[in-house]
Formats: sequence, C-alpha cells, structure tokens
Amino acid sequence: MQVKNDKKVIRAWAMFDWANSAYNLVITTTIFPAYYVAITTNDDNGNQVHFFGHNFINTALQDYSLAFAYLIMVLLLPILSSIADYRGNKKVFMQFFTILGSLACCGLFFFDAEHIERGIICFALAAIGYSGGFVFYNSYLPEIATVNMQDRVSAKGFTYGYVGSVLLQLICFVFVLMPDKFGLTKGSAAQLSFLLVGVWWIGFATIPFRILPKGSPNARTHQHNIIKGGFIELGKVWVKIKHMPMLRGYLPAFFFYSMGVQTIMLVATAFGAKELKMGTSQLISIILIIQIIAIVGATVMSRLSGKYGNVRILILVVFIWIGVCIAAYFTTTVTEFYMIAVVVGVVMGGIQSLSRSTYSKYLPEDITDTASFFSFYDVTEKLSIVGGLFSFGFIEEFTGSMRNSTLVLCGFFIIGLLFLFLLLRTEKKVLKNSEFSAV
Repeated sequence: MQVKNDKKVIRAWAMFDWANSAYNLVITTTIFPAYYVAITTNDDNGNQVHFFGHNFINTALQDYSLAFAYLIMVLLLPILSSIADYRGNKKVFMQFFTILGSLACCGLFFFDAEHIERGIICFALAAIGYSGGFVFYNSYLPEIATVNMQDRVSAKGFTYGYVGSVLLQLICFVFVLMPDKFGLTKGSAAQLSFLLVGVWWIGFATIPFRILPKGSPNARTHQHNIIKGGFIELGKVWVKIKHMPMLRGYLPAFFFYSMGVQTIMLVATAFGAKELKMGTSQLISIILIIQIIAIVGATVMSRLSGKYGNVRILILVVFIWIGVCIAAYFTTTVTEFYMIAVVVGVVMGGIQSLSRSTYSKYLPEDITDTASFFSFYDVTEKLSIVGGLFSFGFIEEFTGSMRNSTLVLCGFFIIGLLFLFLLLRTEKKVLKNSEFSAV
C-alpha cells in the first residue's frame, strides 16, 4: 500500500505540473494567441478566417476549437477513468495524453497563415492532451497526501507549474524579443517556442512517470463493458455525491465560477491583443507578471484557508474575480490592463489550488475509485470550460465586441458566489450535527 506524504512522491507528482504547465502558459495563454491574432488579423474582412469552408471571426474560432476539444474530453473521461480504476493503470493514460499533447505542440511548429486548419487541429489536440493527463494527475492527490496535507500539496503542484512554465516562457521570450540574434523572424521565433513546449513537456514528464505509483485495480466495482461502464461508474459517483452534502453543495459553485476563471485564463491574451492592440512582448511580460504573482497567491490562499476555511476564502476570491470582469469591460489602456493582471495573479493560483484541494478534502478517505471521482470533478470543470468559451465566442460574434463577453463571465461568477454562500450554510449545519452526534 502506498505510504502517504512521502516527500519524494509528492515532488515527483508536482513535477507533472512543472512539465505540462508550459503548454498552458505558452500555447493557450501567451505566444500562441498573440501569434494567431497577428497572422489572422484582417480589418478589411472583419478578421474573418476560413476553416474547412466556413468563415469565423478569428478569436471566436479559437474559442470554439478549445470548447470542442474540452467537449471531447467530457465524453472520453468517464470511459478512460473507468478503465483506469478497473485496471489500476492511470499512469498509462497520463503517459498517453502527455505524448499526444507534446506531439501536437511540436506540430504547431509548422503552423502559419497558409495552414489555419492544421494549426487549429494541433491546438485542439494539445488541449486534449493537457486536459486528459490532468484528470489522472489530480486523482493521485488523495492517494499521496492525507487530508490535512492536501491544501499544501495541491498548492505545491501549482507552484511547481508556475515556476516551470515561467522558466520556459523566459527562454521563449528571448527568441521572440530578439529573433534577429538567432537568425529568426518573429513568426519563426513563435513557431520555435511551440516546438520547445512539446520537448519540455515530454522531457520533464518522465520524472513523475518513473516515480509515481501505477495505481490500484478496483475490478469489483465494474460489472459492465468498458464503454457503457464508464458512464455507469460516473452515475454511481453522482449517487454517492448526493449523499455527501458538502460535495453536493460544492460542485455547482465550482461549475459556475470555473466558467469564469477558466475562460478568462484562456482568452485574456487575445483580449489584450485585439481590444488594446498590445504587442507580443507586452503580452508575454504581462502574463509573466501574472504567473509570478500566482506562485505567491497559491501559497497565501493555502495558508488563509487553513485559518479561515476553504469556503470563506473561495467566497473572497470569487468576489475579486467579479471585480476583475467589471474592470476588464471598462479598461482602455495598457496600464489599466497591467493593474488588472496583478489582481488576477493574486487570485488565479489561489482559486485553482483551493478548488482541487476542497474537492479532495470532501471525499471519503477510504475510497479506492479516485480516478472515477476525479473524473466527475474534471467533467464538471471541462463542461464549465465548454460553456464559458462558447458563451464568450458567441457573444463576441453576436455583438462584435469581446468586452460584452466579459459581462457574461461576471454573471457566471455571481451565480457561483451564491452557491458558495449556500455551501457555507451547509457547512455550518454539518459541523453542528457532527458536534451533536459526538455529544
């Protein structure tokens, strides 16, 4: 049986975040969106791009492609997590999705204005690789850390991810800012960055793959074929969750505020490039600021949650996110955007880390089907990304402005906040009842 709180295993687990967060920073957050907007901007046709015979606004197509990728994962994850729990081989799936994602990033090396379809497909495949690996990575948390350590271990993972991704971003930054020094153009410097992400991702992922446990088979719970059984297992998880008042109350809150958080993280660079006409160097620097501050934010939020409780800190953080959305709608200068970025950095790492550890802490300590439970968590998150990205892209196409889309995200945060207040009431009732039972 795996010993929990083993420092070597925890460091190896966190290194998976170090490896794949470079994708999240370079591909979805900074260089790819800036490069994509630059090669597809055409004021004469309203920034329309052709994709397999159909016309889309360039940034809306980017949003739709990510939404489609995450929708694919919503359909696949129940099946894959069922197999992982049944055979105890979730590390194999982590390896598969890591290889898929890293190869797709390498494929972006060949993406240019003449090959929009190729670029969008690789972009979507990289998202599938990233999100697919993460569900099995998350499911290790209750296996490697005791409940009292999960906030800290979760924050450690995100901190490793921020540090690793910033290091690679700085390397890419050198190529993008000084392409002439290396015999590159601005476009080829961006393409080289995509290749470096793929190599970085697969290279550092070998560390957790060597050290993390394979996983424990749980064949007793699977009496159906794998395809049907995955969704049946997801249904069983939901039945169990309905008898867990804290988890049942937490998931809708997580769903709605994640619609806002995840979408903002994925569209912020495109917003700066398109609405504020920011250059690639400005966009990279602003995202680096967010990442560095997020390292501190994840640690601070972890400590505050230990003092005041996860739910109260999540309420505070969601309040701040609402302010971010309103401020983004009214921002008109690069300076204002930098100020918003500082605030986003403080709350971004905190809300991601706390969301994962809160879910993990609400799980029973003796469960064996952790992959299925975290599949439910990830399906919830992926559905929120699908809804958030589709809403953002649709509102932009319908109104012609990304600013209007930020107000929609504000509405999602408000709904999530209301559910968090309900969760706080549930928490008080559960604690009161447990104290009464103890007496």
